[in-house]
Amino acid sequence: MRHDESVPPTPRRPKPAAAAALTVLCLGIGLSGCGGDSGAQAQPGKGGDPAPSSAAASAPASPATPSPASTSPAPSKKPASPAPSTPATASGPLSGKTVVIDPGHNPDNHLHTSEINRQVDIGTTHKECDTTGTSTNSGYAEARFTLDVSHRLRTLLQAQGAKVVLTYDDDRAFGPCVDERARIGNKAGADAVVSVHADGSAVGNRGFHVILPASVRGGGADTSKIVGPSRDLGTRIAGLFVRATGSAPSNYIGGNTGLDTRKDLGGLNLSTVPKVFIECGNMRDPKDAALLTSAGWRQKAAQGIADGISSYLNG
Repeated sequence: MRHDESVPPTPRRPKPAAAAALTVLCLGIGLSGCGGDSGAQAQPGKGGDPAPSSAAASAPASPATPSPASTSPAPSKKPASPAPSTPATASGPLSGKTVVIDPGHNPDNHLHTSEINRQVDIGTTHKECDTTGTSTNSGYAEARFTLDVSHRLRTLLQAQGAKVVLTYDDDRAFGPCVDERARIGNKAGADAVVSVHADGSAVGNRGFHVILPASVRGGGADTSKIVGPSRDLGTRIAGLFVRATGSAPSNYIGGNTGLDTRKDLGGLNLSTVPKVFIECGNMRDPKDAALLTSAGWRQKAAQGIADGISSYLNG
């Protein structure tokens, strides 16, 4: 199975050091009471049902408890299709801020192989327009997962007053291509962009990791102005994701820090605004898959990402 654009060239599996990693993540952003078990640890590779109709807003320091709607046992086959871009509906600490959410892949990419295999310029080289993503062994697609978490994340951010734009919302036959995903964030003048994914690695590879842009300059790519802000954004998301979900940083990517820096992703290379990817877990590992297919856990994942974004935007 083909993995998504975020799969690294060579899999790596450093020795476990989850406890140390949690400490680094928590201390790195000055959190108190930051914790979580090591029951979810993560590799690259790449799935959602509709977001709950409402979710409580929360400040970065206090993740919300999932609403009853977030505890349904299984995702539906097709999510609702709200408008791709929805203005903020409430005033709050993120009023005046624009956040772009990029749900990884498209559920119907597999029906359009010629289109998504088309090569696009990512600044330093050329890559496929997009890929199909991965799935759990039971068939829950990554593209469904990413839409579901993105809907939940949008609800949480809008409750804090943010204007939220989705790169797509199950409203097109395939794609968008990775270069277009970057352009949507750039055109929106986003204060932060997060691309939501899930990995497709070997059994035993567990946990999440946040992918940061490397310093890249070539062709149409120049990340020099976003490397620092993106690292700040990614570090805050990683630390607060730990606290909200109880998941540990990846045990196979990033040396148990929960962070990985890459220069081969068009979605990062072509961005002119702060942007990161998050691989929320490994869909091919049964223990991680049990989390990723849980609506309650997906609400926690959305909360952790929202808390990280809020922490970054509020300085």
